[in-house]
Amino acid sequence: MAPPSPTIYRSFAEQVRRQPDRAAFELPGGRRITYRETARTVERIAARLVADGVTPGDRVAMQVDKSPEAIALYLATLRIGGVFLPLNTAYTDAETEYFIGDARPRVLVCSPRRRAGHAHREGDGLVVETLGAQGDGTLMEGDGHHDEVFDASADDPAAILYTSGTTGRSKGAVLTHGNLASNCRALLEAWRFTDQDRLIHALPIFHVHGLFVAANMTLTAGACMYYLPKFDVDTVVDLLPRATVLMGVPTFYTRLLKSDRLTPEACASMRLFVSGSAPLLASDHQAFEARTGHAILERYGMTETGMNTTNPYEGGPRKPGTVGKPLPGTEIRVVDGETGRTLPDGEVGSVEVRGPNVFSGYWQLPEKTAAEFRADGFFITGDLGRIDEDGYLCIVGRGKDLVISGGYNIYPKEIEELLDAHPAVLESAVIGVPHPDFGETVVAVVVPAPGQEPRESELLEFIAGDLARFKHPRAVRVEEALPRNVMGKVQKAELRKRYRDLFAGSDA
Repeated sequence: MAPPSPTIYRSFAEQVRRQPDRAAFELPGGRRITYRETARTVERIAARLVADGVTPGDRVAMQVDKSPEAIALYLATLRIGGVFLPLNTAYTDAETEYFIGDARPRVLVCSPRRRAGHAHREGDGLVVETLGAQGDGTLMEGDGHHDEVFDASADDPAAILYTSGTTGRSKGAVLTHGNLASNCRALLEAWRFTDQDRLIHALPIFHVHGLFVAANMTLTAGACMYYLPKFDVDTVVDLLPRATVLMGVPTFYTRLLKSDRLTPEACASMRLFVSGSAPLLASDHQAFEARTGHAILERYGMTETGMNTTNPYEGGPRKPGTVGKPLPGTEIRVVDGETGRTLPDGEVGSVEVRGPNVFSGYWQLPEKTAAEFRADGFFITGDLGRIDEDGYLCIVGRGKDLVISGGYNIYPKEIEELLDAHPAVLESAVIGVPHPDFGETVVAVVVPAPGQEPRESELLEFIAGDLARFKHPRAVRVEEALPRNVMGKVQKAELRKRYRDLFAGSDA
């Protein structure tokens, strides 16, 4: 057995010792924040949290604008043995009520402008602190320093991330120090990420991708990140000649492709473009490679597991429409969802994962946790997929997105890929809606390509030759844009709600 890997915090502390004067953050306007300066901020925040009564195992919730100090808050929480709880900045005070009530944090750190909305929560064991985008707020008051480092084991909880909650209430996935460290180590190896890398960080930090992939990798490798408050095409293109890696969501690449400034010359110093959190259109993958000479690397992960698979950095093609092979130490299988029987390559089934990256369970939901794991330790992801002829995993949708019409299983992605190939269609989303005869039937929602007006009859004729009759959409609806969450995932639950009465009263 290999010795346990260092925690994220101890790996960061090692980089502080090794190269204290290297920039950890470079901010718009040219300001640099070194590893030494970041460590001092961590110590100050740790002292404040301890003074607020945080002890090992206590939750520290954060709902603030992106800043270097917000990352320092994360590291400070890990340093003292707290459990970090990042919350989406888009949540309203009413929505935040649920997470506060469920996780019962000892400290809630919010932006100064939201302080009044949380005032009523203070007391009963909760302290409210503030942190602004410029490093202002009560959290940064005082000059105390907390010198102790909690000796975390691999099994100790490090963070709770709430799932998106597209069906029912969000669940808190408890991620351990071992989960975070092992996944980070696997990604550093798979993507050849080192202290020589310069990452463009334009992602939010309340999500796995921006925090546990981008920030963890940078801070444990001793690399530097160009730390942007949000994604801006011109700002990113300006940085490309000085950077080596961009981690983004599909929307980043769609927007970059609209810029005439995206050229092979602009990308000359870049070695890696990563896309995740939502499927990348194959057309965007191909267009980006044609424009820049770089094939975007797609990977697959989720809140409960961090990253699971990746297209290869080297030694194989980066295939559009696939998410590659398992990361080192991670196992993936595709099974019959009812029996758990492993399916032959090429067949669609339930995607399951096992490895040190897989979370320890849902916060205070032991029965739900037990229901999501097989007896042999594989986690049932809820995704549907298949293994292709090269051993690459292809995700075909969420289990809840499966359409069962007249007893037949229909996988929306198969239909979406055909619709997306039509020149009048920019992208599509296929959903199942109630139908009086078939129980459920297929509806396609399409977004027009620029200057195009897709016609239902034309689209149905275009895909008819490639689909069995039972898979044909019974209706096509055109919308200006598909509803998405902050990470770019299409919200099919919203579309199903929107069109649930489309066939009400119909006898068709």
